[in-house]
Amino acid sequence: MEYFQKFHSNTLAGSGNQSFFLTDDANTVYTGRVFYKIFAGGTYRYSFLFSNIIDSTFSDGAYSHKNLICDQWKIVRAAVGICETCSASEMGEIESFQALTFSGAFEKDVMPGEFFASDALELSGKKGDYICLEISYQGRMIPYHEESIIPTFALRDGEWVPSKRVVFAGMVGCDRPALLQIGYLGDSITQGIGTDVNSYDHWNAMLSDKLGEKCAYWNLGLGFGRASDAASDGAWLFKAKQMDVVVVCYGVNDLFQSGDEEQIKRDLSEIVSKLQSAGTKVVIQTIPPFDYSGILIEKWNHINQYIVQVLSKRADGVFDVVPVLAKDDGHPYLAKFGGHPNAEGCGAWAEALYPVMDKFLATISC
Repeated sequence: MEYFQKFHSNTLAGSGNQSFFLTDDANTVYTGRVFYKIFAGGTYRYSFLFSNIIDSTFSDGAYSHKNLICDQWKIVRAAVGICETCSASEMGEIESFQALTFSGAFEKDVMPGEFFASDALELSGKKGDYICLEISYQGRMIPYHEESIIPTFALRDGEWVPSKRVVFAGMVGCDRPALLQIGYLGDSITQGIGTDVNSYDHWNAMLSDKLGEKCAYWNLGLGFGRASDAASDGAWLFKAKQMDVVVVCYGVNDLFQSGDEEQIKRDLSEIVSKLQSAGTKVVIQTIPPFDYSGILIEKWNHINQYIVQVLSKRADGVFDVVPVLAKDDGHPYLAKFGGHPNAEGCGAWAEALYPVMDKFLATISC
C-alpha cells in the first residue's frame, strides 16, 4: 500500500478495529476525540489511516469477529490539533484545530471494507505532546476500539465525557524518516492492557523507547486477539505485512477459546510464513504465562516447545519471554506480574528483549 511508503507511525498507542458499535440514529451527527501521545517530536506532515473492517475476534465472537465488513458511514467533519494535556475540555472548539480533508473534501463517505487515509497536513509537536483527533460522524455501524487504554471522549449535550465509542485512526502516520518500520502484533498483552490508562508502560512502548527514534513503531495489539485471527490473512495481517519487522506474541486467547494445540501451532506457522512471503522479517515470542491450569498447562508447554525448537528455525528471530514473566522455575505457567503484565513486568520484558532486538535490527539494517 503506497501510504506506508510515505508515512510511518508516530505513536506507541495500541490501534486497530477491535469491534463495532451501533448508534441510536444513523442520521444523527456524533462527535468524539482521541488523544495519541507523540513518540518523536518535530515538525512533520501527518496523514491518518482508517479501515472499515474489524481486525480481530472480540470476546467469544458472537457479536464481532475477524474480517467483519462494517456498513457504510460518513465522516461529517474532522480536525486535528497538538496539546500538552489530554483533557478534552481544555482543548477548545474545533476552530482552534486544523481541518482534515479527504481527497480535498471535508466530508468522507466511508464504504464497506474500505481502507482510506486523510490528506497530509503539517503538525509541530514535542515528544510527549498529544495529537488530538476530533471526528464528527454519522451512520449506524461504526468500528472502534472497546479496550483502548488511551484517552477518548464523546461530546454529549455540549460536554465531553469519557467514552470508547468514538472513531479511531488505525495509524497516526507522519513522514518522519525511519530506518525501519517495526510492528508489534499480538493480543491485549501487546496492546498494553494491565498497565495504567495513558501510561505507555506496556512492554513494546518501553522497548521502543529503548530502541530509539531511528525506527518507527506501530502497536497492532488488540484485546481478545488470536493467532487464528491473524492467520486468516485479513485486514489485520495486511497491516502487519506493510512493516519491515514484526514482533509476534499470540496464544493466550487461542488456548482459552479453542484449546486446539495443533491448530494453534499451524496458525503461528501460517503467520510467520505469510509475513515472510510479504518481505517482512519476523521475531516470534513464546506464549506468556497466564495462570494456566489443568490440561492447558500441558498444551501451553507443548506449543512453547514448538516455538523454541521448531518455529524458531523458520522465523528470523525468537524470544522466550517465559523466564522473564514466570512466577518461579517450578511454576513457569503462573504469571509473576499478572496475566496482563503490569508496568514492572513490562519493564522487565523490555529490558530482556532490548539487546536481542537491538542486535537483530543491526544485522538487517546494515
